[in-house]
Amino acid sequence: MNGGQVGRSRSAVVQPCARCGARWAVQGKPLHWCPRCHGVLLSPAPVDAPAERRNYRWVARPPGRRTPAPQPVRRTGTTETPRYHQIPRWGLHDRPPAEAAAPRRPLAELTDRLTVLLLATAGVFGFAALAELGRYGILLRNRTRLIQPWLLWISDAAVTVSAVAAPVLALVSAVALVGWLAETRRAAYARLAESDPRSLRTLMLGCLVPIVNLVWPGIFLGEAARLRIADGGDPRLLRAVRIWWGAWLLNAALVLVTVPYRFATSLQVQADGVLASMWTDLAAAGVAVASLGLVRAFADLDLRGRPRARGRWVIATGPAQPVIEPVRRAPEAVVRDDAVVEDDAAVGDEDADAAPSEQQEVLAK
Repeated sequence: MNGGQVGRSRSAVVQPCARCGARWAVQGKPLHWCPRCHGVLLSPAPVDAPAERRNYRWVARPPGRRTPAPQPVRRTGTTETPRYHQIPRWGLHDRPPAEAAAPRRPLAELTDRLTVLLLATAGVFGFAALAELGRYGILLRNRTRLIQPWLLWISDAAVTVSAVAAPVLALVSAVALVGWLAETRRAAYARLAESDPRSLRTLMLGCLVPIVNLVWPGIFLGEAARLRIADGGDPRLLRAVRIWWGAWLLNAALVLVTVPYRFATSLQVQADGVLASMWTDLAAAGVAVASLGLVRAFADLDLRGRPRARGRWVIATGPAQPVIEPVRRAPEAVVRDDAVVEDDAAVGDEDADAAPSEQQEVLAK
């Protein structure tokens, strides 16, 4: 044993120090603190006691490694309650849970720019109609006078550019409208805790495939409008869908009428085709504006994007003015002096008797 320790036999009861490892023999009452380093003394136990009878365990150290020197224990005589001079910076961070990422919407990039696309489409089709009208005016003037080459070049460029840009913008706007229709139907069915039975693929095929898109867009929009009306939406929404559908069918009919003019060989028929193209472009511009109005109608907005004011029906308490005027007493008749017949002799006794009765009848009426 180390110096200062008492150990007369292997069965002596000792108390090991938890800090420096020294073992002190128990003589009488057990100690609590190590006399060497002031560390905590473990509970008394025989030197050769098995592990299950001890509340400590032996740790083997490499040869030559010394026990660290005991540090002096500083004792302060203050009895004040510990306190902070500033708000402590330590502690657990109660971070809010991260928000779940919103699911990626299909065709979101085009749907977010739907208003701009529809306005651009209407503007380009309007420009195309003006270009066709200018071409028709040039044809009329060319019957008697020659046209300047630069004017013909401007007319050809306007017609060509508008004929290429307008269908491209119309197709992009149609795709954006399909994305908007999918989101609108999904939101309408979500209010009823249901899912849309029409998939995005079905909506795209029904709205973009020629001939088929004359019927199915109106059906898809009608279903969404009925759901909105059932949820408290504007009852006029279904009428707006029917107006848009009629404009869409009219535009398709004008396109079918205009196509044969492209293959005409007569100058007069070609000139008529220019007018037909102008009316078709105007109808297409109208369909774009009607589409914008329909999109805003589903959002309870007017065509200019302002909140739509709804009228309210109230119970009428009574008419503002009486329907039947009250009966009033007629004023007494005043006999004028100049109305007296001068010739009293011409008036018979029978007429004299009838005059008071006629006056009474007039007063009664």
